[in-house]
Amino acid sequence: MAFLRRRLAGDYEVDEFGFDPELTEAVFHPLLRRLYRDWFRTEVSGLENVSADGAGLIVGNHSGTVALDALILSTALHHEHPAHRYLRLLGADLVFRMPVVSEIARKTGGTVACNPDVERLLRGGELVGVFPEGFKGIGKLYAERYKLQRFGRGGFVSAALRTGTPIIPVAIVGGEEIYPMLADIKPLARLLKLPFFPVTPTFPWLGPLGMVPLPSKWLIEFCPPIPTAHLVDSADDPLVVFNLADQVRETIQQTLHRLLERRPDPFGP
Repeated sequence: MAFLRRRLAGDYEVDEFGFDPELTEAVFHPLLRRLYRDWFRTEVSGLENVSADGAGLIVGNHSGTVALDALILSTALHHEHPAHRYLRLLGADLVFRMPVVSEIARKTGGTVACNPDVERLLRGGELVGVFPEGFKGIGKLYAERYKLQRFGRGGFVSAALRTGTPIIPVAIVGGEEIYPMLADIKPLARLLKLPFFPVTPTFPWLGPLGMVPLPSKWLIEFCPPIPTAHLVDSADDPLVVFNLADQVRETIQQTLHRLLERRPDPFGP
């Protein structure tokens, strides 16, 4: 009741990006924890590589047709980390053009994936989460699962270099199996102005029930941070940016291979 009174009276705070910590803590994280713990049975390792305070750029692989991996990663950090850190997720323009979804994304700490916003968050000491594969990652077919797509132009590296922020690669296993994408109906995607229109074993055949994710087993590993403070003057050097982006990508890919060996059964205990 006290929570409801504060909400109705407007007695709560949001930051300049629209992040509402109280609403996130009281409403969204409890719901996500049920998925994280009971449905996906998530195991996390390497949290010692994420500091208790100060800025960090978390860079992960993207998968799953629907970007649940971003939400589960955010839940893992807040639920498992001793400092219960919030992850400020970066999203594509499409996310912030969608009614309701845009508002929820802002309230839970998300913002548009553009360098000025990223740099402001990092200079403010926040943990920022980015998935450089973008729609290429979540929109790939199941046959290409756990094969990282191209990392774009390395904008995330430039933001880290300009602010001297460590880059922390993270590998996420489990997302590829929640909505195994068998085909992409491109004409329908163009008609609906979507990056892809998926066909999975359950969607669109089962209608709304097809949106229920399959209960795959998830493993998340945070890799050792890659320091950037000594490269601040190289933020505009394409060669440095490319090499660092490639190092991050290779680190994630190799970690994915190792995690997949630990999890031979995608739907095991």
